[in-house]
Order: sequence, then C-alpha cells, then structure tokens
Amino acid sequence: MKFAPILLASAASAHTIFSSLEVGGVNHGVGGGVRVPSYNGPIENVDSASIACNGAPNPTTPTSKVITVQAGQNVTAIWRYMLSTTGSAPNDIMDISHKGPTMAYLKKVNDATTDSGVGGGWFKIQEDGYNNGVWGTEKVINGQGRHSIRIPSCIAPGQYLLRAEMLALHGAGNYPGAQFYMECAQLNIVGGTGSKTPSTVAFPGAYSGSHPGVKISIYWPPVTNYQIPGPSVFTC
Repeated sequence: MKFAPILLASAASAHTIFSSLEVGGVNHGVGGGVRVPSYNGPIENVDSASIACNGAPNPTTPTSKVITVQAGQNVTAIWRYMLSTTGSAPNDIMDISHKGPTMAYLKKVNDATTDSGVGGGWFKIQEDGYNNGVWGTEKVINGQGRHSIRIPSCIAPGQYLLRAEMLALHGAGNYPGAQFYMECAQLNIVGGTGSKTPSTVAFPGAYSGSHPGVKISIYWPPVTNYQIPGPSVFTC
C-alpha cells in the first residue's frame, strides 16, 4: 500500500505523444507528417480501431505531409509529454514509472495521407523489451525522447504508415490496464529492393488482452523474462 501514493502522483504526468519524426538529422516538426492527437492519453482496449494509429478518445489531426525516407535508413520517432513540450528531460517525455517495451511497425498503403491504418498489412520492424533490468521505455525517457527505428532495405518502395509505440505496464496486472501509446507517421520509402515480402498482422487483432506481455504485474514477482506482444520483428 505504501507505493500507491507514488503511483497516483505519477499518473498526473504520465502520458506521452509521438509528436515528430527526425530523418537524416532533420526534424519535420510537431505534426509534420505525423498524425498527432490534442490529448496525450493512452488506448487500453486492444480490440479498438484506435489501437492502429490512435483515435477516439484521442482524435488525431490529419496532415498532408508525406516524409521521404531511404530504405535501410534509421529514422527517429520523437516522444514528448505534450505537443507544447519544448524540453527533453525525462519528465518532458513520460513518467519514469511507465515501464514497458517500445515497438515500431510499417504498413504499405496506396495513399499515406488517407489510409486509416485500421486492418491488415502491418509488420513489426523494431522492438525493445526488458534487458539487463532496463525497459525499452526507460531508454527513450532517459534518452531525450528519441526512439530509433531502422527502415528495412529489402521492402518494396512506396507509401507506408509508420506506427511507433510505447507500452506502459505499471497498471497491467489486470486487463484493461496496460497503456498503449502510438501515433502514425506518413512515409514515402524509396530505394527498397522489394526482395522480401513481410508476413503481416492486423490492428486491431495483433494484440490480445490475455497475452502475458499485456496482462502482467511488473512489480511482483520480479520480471525475469518478458514476452513482447505482437509478431516477431521482420528482417531482411
């Protein structure tokens, strides 16, 4: 019981938003090619259409920008507590109590500005769970909100949605309880060889509320082997 006040106090400054994308050292600005919400709250229902690219109760703002990215290049999702946040200290990103994995997915689309992201076609390209006592979210929180994602070199060129995600498990002992934070960026990927075709999953559908990576107590018993939800990472 003595931990409850700490958890309740942290909840007030808990949320986060994937607010901008950095490519080749250039940040495209808050909401520039990223569908950002005005509210920074999570999605907790894995069966909601909002698990794809966020949405109700956090409606996102459309953007006409499509960011060109070279296949094989690293891009950086920039996370901030609020759209108006200008700092990069840990408290400017997300409360440190919000421990869990980071993930990233791509979906090939005909038009990145209009595709909702809901449904099939998604494949995972990055994940960072629990390693040597450190969670993936902690690395982003303590790393100026920078979430590095490599775009595979072997995928076909074209327009894609990039779904960057942080999963907070501080309240995940019961379902719903895990907090999913995600937004989608709009990409035009060039230079891909198209030599491999990824297996894909759907959002909603890729996650289950009973999955041990979604329904888990991270406090007791101590976590020793965390299973990240979703498919395995696609590799070339």
